[in-house]
Amino acid sequence: MTISDAFLTHNYARQPVEFVRGEGARLWDAEGNEYLDLQTGLAVNSVGHCHPAVVAAIREQAGRLIHVGNLFYTDPMVRLAERLATVSALGDGTRVFFTNSGTEAVEAALKCARKRRRAGKIISVHRGFHGRTYGALSATPQESKQAPFAPLVPGFEAVEPTAEAITAAVDSGTAALILEPVQGESGVYALDADTLRAARAACDAHGAALIFDEIQCGLGRTGDLWAWQHAGVQPDAVTVAKALSGGLPVGALVAGPEMADVFAAGDHGSTFAGGPVQCAAGLAVLDIVTDEALLARVRASGERLTARLAELPAVREVRGRGYMQAIELEGIDAMALVGRALKEQRLVLNATSPTTVRLLPPLVITEEELDDAVTRLAELIS
Repeated sequence: MTISDAFLTHNYARQPVEFVRGEGARLWDAEGNEYLDLQTGLAVNSVGHCHPAVVAAIREQAGRLIHVGNLFYTDPMVRLAERLATVSALGDGTRVFFTNSGTEAVEAALKCARKRRRAGKIISVHRGFHGRTYGALSATPQESKQAPFAPLVPGFEAVEPTAEAITAAVDSGTAALILEPVQGESGVYALDADTLRAARAACDAHGAALIFDEIQCGLGRTGDLWAWQHAGVQPDAVTVAKALSGGLPVGALVAGPEMADVFAAGDHGSTFAGGPVQCAAGLAVLDIVTDEALLARVRASGERLTARLAELPAVREVRGRGYMQAIELEGIDAMALVGRALKEQRLVLNATSPTTVRLLPPLVITEEELDDAVTRLAELIS
């Protein structure tokens, strides 16, 4: 097959590689070259490529039932909702609304929050990223992403990601505050515990909903099942997607008791969301990422990864936790480095800015593979 974008819109800066096979932390291109993957489909393939348990669940379910729509029940949908409600730790009465993506999960959260207060502003924080549809984009205060599509949805306000700014912004007219405990797309910035505690206190004081966007940082990525658990600050709702099904399109709004009963019949919907195949895959993924031994290994190995990255030349800062990390480079073009990594070292990385390289290895990567990846990166930088 000849790689061509003749029939594709030009909204992705694709690398000139056609991948045809994946297993664990490795990918193979059409020419048979093997790569180490520290991008994982932008945090989607957290349990690695083609995990046997996920593949088996998809095959078994696809052979029985693929789709019936949300006017009926399916066993995988009901069971995945129960599992998510339980492991979310948001409390008794938690309910789940399924979507096809993280952006749609955010849209559902925003609509739920607005209906709960009947009106009100939505507050987000700078460096945040919540998606590209109009509501989610309006909560994403990044000029380069918003400007071409203005005017956006009214009623959104962005503040600095600090305790002081959040406390000052949330008031009686606020429907919700949405933020990522660890901001991924902007370059892996973990919000400190004081900021998260201030967010919880401000929302409690004014009756606003606190929504944590864990689409990238959740499901074990930081070494805890949920990134908010590191600070012990519990939200009213969590949005989740990316890693939830091992590669199939699925997302969810996990609404705690304060928001669980806001939606009534007909308020919101999605044709394909909660399909039995996606949910069967999600059940298999949850079996893997809720393993405490796996999470402990991600925490310990993540600390070792941080230390190794900090020793690399031209690295002036390392940010993140677990297997969600970024290096800030000095004197090196991160975009060019990512291209060279792919071509020269068969290493799949991602640059989030001209100076930032993000590393999102699969949670099942071996220590040997992780060491190999850092060695390849060191050779590039050197």
